[in-house]
Amino acid sequence: MIGALLLLASAPVSPAVGPTLFHRRPGLPRRIVSNNPCIDAILAEVAPPSRIAAISHYSIGPRSTSVDLNWARRFATIGDTAEEVLMMHPDLFLTGSPTPAATSWAIKRAGIRTISIGVASTISESRAQVMTIANAVGNPAGGVGLVARIDTAVRDARAPDRIPALIWQGGGLVPGRDSLASEMLGLAGFRNMGVTYGMVGWGNLPLEPVLLNPPRVILSPGGSARDLVQRHATLARLKGRTIVADFPEAMLFCGGPTIIRVMARLKQVRAGL
Repeated sequence: MIGALLLLASAPVSPAVGPTLFHRRPGLPRRIVSNNPCIDAILAEVAPPSRIAAISHYSIGPRSTSVDLNWARRFATIGDTAEEVLMMHPDLFLTGSPTPAATSWAIKRAGIRTISIGVASTISESRAQVMTIANAVGNPAGGVGLVARIDTAVRDARAPDRIPALIWQGGGLVPGRDSLASEMLGLAGFRNMGVTYGMVGWGNLPLEPVLLNPPRVILSPGGSARDLVQRHATLARLKGRTIVADFPEAMLFCGGPTIIRVMARLKQVRAGL
């Protein structure tokens, strides 16, 4: 499931900035429905819980959520079908891209205001998405505040170093060029070795290039060289040359407020080298 989420995030989609609006209704939305965990993470920051009718089922999964589980468990959850959305009687539907065509058609026909948010591949795109969602729920000030916190986290983590680093997630998924993760690595003083290995977006990386040209740091779930070596015994050859640092998978699903946690963790890792 984790790999599927990341591979979907790397797929070409409609532009991350410039949402699709099917219908507008006057006044503040009172029943907000989201079927995307990255949108949920922004809603948690800018929308009153009393106006959220449902969130993505991914947001209540410990390994797939980008929000606090206690927050997520307060709400009903839905998947991608039109039936699940319509039964919530939303006056605002926030969805990730791509949404199944049948779902989009049925919801458009029902006259529900719909905003489709693409996958952000840059911090700038993520900022714009925050403001799109904050404006849609009637809380632009909350969006401005969240964007300011993101900018502060980026500024605090900035470093001129170019330490070779690789984000290595479950199943060997790594980010390459044209990914939000790669931009965050660069800003925090790391050189994304996924780019060096020729990766674009998110994809599965074989071990050979890692062994031939190892990074200084591997950022991986589990946090210890022992955990990583147990999964990939051949990486034992890197012992003494490569540091393995804990980097939870949930930090790589989304932009928005997740950027704040990622930049803080990258700053912490760099300081410990």
